Amino acid sequence: MAAGPAADPRVLSLAARVAEGSERDVPGLLLKLKEILSSASLGHEESKKIKQDIYFYDLIHYCMLVLRQDCSRLHGGWATAAQLAEIISHCCVGLEVKEDPEEFYKKFLPSAIDSLLLLGRRLQARFIRAVKDEEKQDFLRYFQTVTDAICWLFGGHTQLTECVLQNDHFLQLLISDSTETAVTTMSVLHSILGVNSSVLLQVDEKILHSVLDELVYKLSSSSNPVIGNAATKLLLLMAKVCKQLLELLATRYKGLNVLLSKQWTGKGFDRDLSQLLDLLYLEQSSGKGEMQRQQQAACVIQATWKGFQTRKRLKKLPQAVTALQRSFRAKRERELQLLKKQKEEEGLKLQMQLQRQRAMRLFHERQLALLEIIHPSQINKHMQEMEVKSALTIQRFWRGYRARKLFHQQKQSLKEYKAAVIIQRAACKFLEKRRRKRTLSSWKGPKGLTDEQRVALQQKVDDYIKLHPASQMSEEMSKELHMQAQEKLAQFLLRSRLDQRAAQRRETLLAQVNTDVELLMNAPQLAESTEKDLAVFMSRSVPVATKAKESHNAMLKYARWPWWKKLGDEFEEDDVIPDDTLNAELGSLFIGGRKSL
Repeated sequence: MAAGPAADPRVLSLAARVAEGSERDVPGLLLKLKEILSSASLGHEESKKIKQDIYFYDLIHYCMLVLRQDCSRLHGGWATAAQLAEIISHCCVGLEVKEDPEEFYKKFLPSAIDSLLLLGRRLQARFIRAVKDEEKQDFLRYFQTVTDAICWLFGGHTQLTECVLQNDHFLQLLISDSTETAVTTMSVLHSILGVNSSVLLQVDEKILHSVLDELVYKLSSSSNPVIGNAATKLLLLMAKVCKQLLELLATRYKGLNVLLSKQWTGKGFDRDLSQLLDLLYLEQSSGKGEMQRQQQAACVIQATWKGFQTRKRLKKLPQAVTALQRSFRAKRERELQLLKKQKEEEGLKLQMQLQRQRAMRLFHERQLALLEIIHPSQINKHMQEMEVKSALTIQRFWRGYRARKLFHQQKQSLKEYKAAVIIQRAACKFLEKRRRKRTLSSWKGPKGLTDEQRVALQQKVDDYIKLHPASQMSEEMSKELHMQAQEKLAQFLLRSRLDQRAAQRRETLLAQVNTDVELLMNAPQLAESTEKDLAVFMSRSVPVATKAKESHNAMLKYARWPWWKKLGDEFEEDDVIPDDTLNAELGSLFIGGRKSL
């Protein structure tokens, strides 16, 4: 849209140069707006017309876009950015937008505030990271220029004070540990309260609490009088302009008056400090009567509730006493039983110890008696025999323990194997029954054929029969083929009977093996066996029993040999039983009264 006929020629020329110029030259061109704005007085109609032309030709928008960029790459650096911030604030104050004012007040001005606060945060970060004093002073000057521009902007547009407080960048500026920037930010907050005293009650409660928490934190953590003076003045101004803020300070920060009087007295701002303390003390004293009344009401409620609870407990007291007595008696009974059990265990241990001592005494007495009887020349031989017997006894007990342990380990796997065999046998029988019951279903013709489809299908069958005629077979060949089929059928039936007998034989042998395994697993130990148990493993055949007895004697004889006779072939004697012979003899034994196959 073209500008009006009365547009300022300087603004027109600058807008054309900005539109045609490169991105690098735009910040330098925009700085010329400062000369154009300073050429007219602030309240003059000419100044308003120039600001309207600047806004109409989007030069302010260009300034805001420049501030959103990395200002360190601009021509002139951060100084150019600070000057552009001043230009934005001066252009917006006193500007009357006639076309679409809602966009200007609801969108453009909040966006301008956000851009200026973002620039302030960047300058604050540069100031904190700067090392040289000259750089720090420059960045501090630029930061103060931007904050002055923000104060000038919301001074001309009061509704922007709420936007400043609700912006996250402002709170980040306030919570900085830098003394210079924090004091400057607090001066901005002081200006906000001077422009709009009720703005803190219009913002969100969370934002209000954050601002107050930061001010009280600075008073409690810092010892710099500049920080203390600025924070004290802010709190005093809040307490004066709004009664609700004073109540919030007195109730939310109950130790604030003590902190102020102890830490900040005599720091150079006692006048403001005494006024703030007087306001806090007056608020606390006026609230004491209400607090006492609330405390008395709370005491009455607590007394009533405690009386109700006490009467309720007294009603349940007999049941509680009965339950307590029951639990006490049960506990005492358990303790007595435990004590009795401990005494019995101690008595049993003492008795076993006495028996062990008696057995050792008898053993030593028997040894002494044997030593008196034996000739002195046979003592060494006797001691060696005793050592050998002792070693054999230890080995026998160890081997028995190891065999029993191994047997218990294999017992579970044997049970699992047996269960798997039983399940497999049942599954095979079930599948066999299903196969026997299954019959071939007779062929059924296709359902749902129409007459036309049936005629077409019959025609296809006839055509196929004509193309593939059946071969003629003589009567002799038919008889011969019939005889061959009968012979093959007879062979199949004979083979099936033999296979059935073999399967029955395998099932019989498997049942026999399972029975023998069950007998071995359920067999009692030798010390607990009786004649009835032995009869299960004995055979009525005299030759078999004789052979078993001979094999058993051979095994016992082989077990009594000394260890050095079992080391190798070079120590074998005439009466040594070979391993193959011993295994053959053991293999000829049978289990459960039936000879093994």
